[in-house]
Amino acid sequence: MYSVNSLVETNKPKKRIKILGISIYKILVYFIIYSVVGYVFETLFGIITKGVWESRQSFLYGPFCGIYGLGAVVLILSLQYFNKSANKLFVGGFIVGSIVEYLVSLVGELIFHVKWWDYSHMPLNINGRICVYYSIFWGLLAVYFMMSFHPKVEKLVNQIETKKPMKSLKIITIVVSVFLLLDFLITMFALKAFIVRKVYEYDLNVSNKEYVINDTYSKIYGNEKVANFIYKYFSDKKMIKTFPNLKIQDVNGNILYLNQYVGNIQPYYMKIFEKRIEN
Repeated sequence: MYSVNSLVETNKPKKRIKILGISIYKILVYFIIYSVVGYVFETLFGIITKGVWESRQSFLYGPFCGIYGLGAVVLILSLQYFNKSANKLFVGGFIVGSIVEYLVSLVGELIFHVKWWDYSHMPLNINGRICVYYSIFWGLLAVYFMMSFHPKVEKLVNQIETKKPMKSLKIITIVVSVFLLLDFLITMFALKAFIVRKVYEYDLNVSNKEYVINDTYSKIYGNEKVANFIYKYFSDKKMIKTFPNLKIQDVNGNILYLNQYVGNIQPYYMKIFEKRIEN
């Protein structure tokens, strides 16, 4: 026979790991959703401003723009207690968004050795990684995001959870999250291999050039099987189509766009319209 205590223990809800009151499951769901939303937004922005449909994804595979997913999660976690005040949300978004943008840019340079963006030509910038104009944008975005957009997304997620089995939703979330992790690791290797290849082929004057050529390039391309695999799956066309605005910095501080070093490969999928140039 079961004792009363054993029945109570059985009926106790399972403890979920939470960060600032939000479960890990929900955090992963938000990251995935907003990474896709960010990809759509960036794609439309590219069409409007450049007249071309080009890749705006963060990873080699899938429609995901990771900085939006990361930014959204950080905003949700840090600003959830300030929803009732637009002024506090603006200040919080200004600060938090700037920190996230700066760190993502810094990590991109330290790990990938690339510059995702460069604001050095804009006033009131810090190391070209953030500038006051985009920080103001982060503040305004935080107000709209936390008071209007995210509540709608949260409502939609809750509705789906009431209609679909939670076990299935969690499995899907875990599978997509694992895919994103593997995608991230593959992207790290592919970017490193591509950049090292371009530095070697075009003798680009980057920092630690001798180390890049003598050590990194030799290790990656010294193995014939590995080199053949890289050229097949991480070719110039694949890399520049996926990361059309990829750029690095030389020792003199000049920004080098790598789409200039890939021959006649177009760095976009399709030209939508010709961008008018004002005289």
